[in-house]
This record gives sequence, C-alpha cells and structure tokens, in this order.
Amino acid sequence: MGSSKAKVRIPARLRICRFGVTMLRIFWWTTLIATIALIVAAFVMLPHDWPAWLGATAAVVAIESVVFWIGIIAVYLTSVQLGLKIRVIGVVCGWIPIANLIALRLIIRTVREEVRFETDKERLDQSRAGDRVCATRYPILLVHGVFFRDTNILNYWGRVPAELERNGATIYYGNHQSAASVADSAKELAERIRQIVEQTGCGKVNVIAHSKGGLDMRWAIAREGIGDCVASLTTINTPHRGCGFADYLLGSIPKGVQHRVEASYNAAASRLGDSNPDFMAAVHDLTQAGCERINRIIGLDSFPGIVCQSVGSRLLHATTGKFPLNFTYPLVKWFDGPNDGLVSRPSFPWGDRFVWLEPSGDRGISHADMIDLNRENIAGFDVREFYVGLVADLKRRGL
Repeated sequence: MGSSKAKVRIPARLRICRFGVTMLRIFWWTTLIATIALIVAAFVMLPHDWPAWLGATAAVVAIESVVFWIGIIAVYLTSVQLGLKIRVIGVVCGWIPIANLIALRLIIRTVREEVRFETDKERLDQSRAGDRVCATRYPILLVHGVFFRDTNILNYWGRVPAELERNGATIYYGNHQSAASVADSAKELAERIRQIVEQTGCGKVNVIAHSKGGLDMRWAIAREGIGDCVASLTTINTPHRGCGFADYLLGSIPKGVQHRVEASYNAAASRLGDSNPDFMAAVHDLTQAGCERINRIIGLDSFPGIVCQSVGSRLLHATTGKFPLNFTYPLVKWFDGPNDGLVSRPSFPWGDRFVWLEPSGDRGISHADMIDLNRENIAGFDVREFYVGLVADLKRRGL
C-alpha cells in the first residue's frame, strides 16, 4: 500500500491508539521482568527483610497498574479493529491468571496491526491527495440494500464514503425506505436522482448500489424514466436472479409467524422514519420467483449509453462470517453453492462487466464485508481501496 517512507501526518485517534499499544507492550515486558526479579529477591530477602520486599512488590504493582490502565483505556476508546468480541474477551479474562496474559497478547497484536495498516493508508492517501483520483465528472450516489436506512449515526457504507471523499469524490445517498417492493423503492430513487440533478446541475450521477439496491436501480432506469440522469450503474452483491434462501424461508416459516414479523418490522420502521414500509413485499421481490418476474418486466440486459457492471464476492466458511451470516451461509451453500452468506454466485453477474472477489486465505468476503458494515480490516482485501479503485476507473472513463 505505497512504499514511500515520507513523514505521514497521523490523525489524533491513531496517535492515541499507537500510544496505548506502546504502553501495553511496556506493561507486558516490564511486568515479566519485575516478576522474575521479585521472585529472585524473595529467596534473598525473605523472611528477614520482608518489609522491604513487600514494599518493592507494592511499588511494582502500583506502577504497572498505572501503565496498564493508561494503555488499555487508550486502545479501548480508540481502536476500531478490537471490536466488541475482543473487548469482551479482555474484560472476562482480565481476572483469570494466564488467560489474562493471552487476552492481552491478542489485544496488543490486533491493535498493533491496526496502527500499522492505518498508518500505511494515511501515507497512501496523503501521497496521492493532489491527484484526486476519485474526482469523477458526475457525483456518486450510494444506494443501500434492504432493511437498512441511510443515517448519520451509523453509515451503512462504513468507512467507504469518507475514503472516497478524501480522494476527491462527491457523495450522495439514496435516502429511500428500508423495506419496500422493488417498484416502490425505484420510484423513491428516481425522485431522489431528479432532485440531485436539479439542485446541483450535475446532469447525471454514477450509482453504486448494494444488494436489493441494485434491483431497485435497474427498475428505476427501466421504468421510471431516469436513464438520461444515470452515467453508470455498479451493482454490489445484488441478487439479480434471486436468493434461493429467501424462497426457503417463505416456504418453511408458517404464515402466521410471517405476518407477525411483518407487522413488527413495519411498525418499528415507521417509527424510525419509513413512510410506508412493506416488509413482505421486499422479501418476495428477493426470491428467485420474484426476481424472475422482475427480469421478465425490465429485462436483464445492460442499458444503452450507461456503463453497467456488477461485483460479487464469496465467503469461504460460516465461522468467518459475522452474525447472522455465519448462520445463513451453510443454508445458502446447501441450496445454491458458493455464496457471500446470502446470495450465490450465479445470481451476481449483470451488465457488461462482472468482477468476482475471492481473496487468498481462508476467510473470504461476506455480503456485509462488501459495504464495510463491520469496519473490519480483512487480510488480502482492503474494502476502502477496492471502492477507490472502482471510482477511479469511472473517472478514467470520463464519468
């Protein structure tokens, strides 16, 4: 990720994180050395000089405690990669001898790698700042998938939008409902695109749509008359031919249970801002039968005059997926083969170009990883840099 060794300006969060892991490493080694020294001293000083030995022990404990808590508080407050899981492990194992040392080594190793990775990314971004590699002719519209909303509190796209903006991109969001039929979501998105074009005078937008958002945008272009306002459409892990797992769920779950889930979801979504949520319509449109119907209406072909491309990824093991994809992965694999935890490979390809992502290693990339939902640095796949490359390619095409 860039070989330049020029001095890099480190953000405050990363500086504090680096300071914290340094303090924890100091704690680790000084505690080990001090413990050995106290054990040796015990043979020499006890029992005659026990007050001196006890005083030395108390001083070591006090100093090491200060060093430890400074370090652990710093990394707990600033680290992204520790996540909830490792933080809980640290708390639970903190009072268990031996286990606490193992947990501490895990924390140190995780945060140290995070600091290294993020420092390299800072160096790369600062070295190319003047190039504005993501400054496309037309702004980027990010379109979310089902059961999520665009919110400032928790960005659906993780760290991706900030990375694109840092490299020159102008970002907008779909701002459509979390759950609705493809046709209804398409109407919302068409209105949103017209609004952006009219207010900014940008002429067109480059659309990057994840999951169901790709189906929504295809319908919007085909049926809502916004083709002239779209320069490109890139679908990310979109089930263009449906998700067999959705068919299985609808066929296996009793109708009464489905209606209760639907009512609960729609009520909650309404309170969160959806004007007319429709849980079951969204789910039915994601089934293989639903997508077959959609494709009969709008076709599967690319749109003339619009750059059309798609991306898909593969999760390799259930254990490497985050909840709930670790549960759904084996079921989707049983029905449809290689998948991202929700959607199988045959359903991804659409448009004039298809990109299949399967990095080396034994982890893979899940449906959620593709939008950086968990803010996780994945070995062999830098999701932020992937989107930088995708948008930079749009710029090179004059879009």
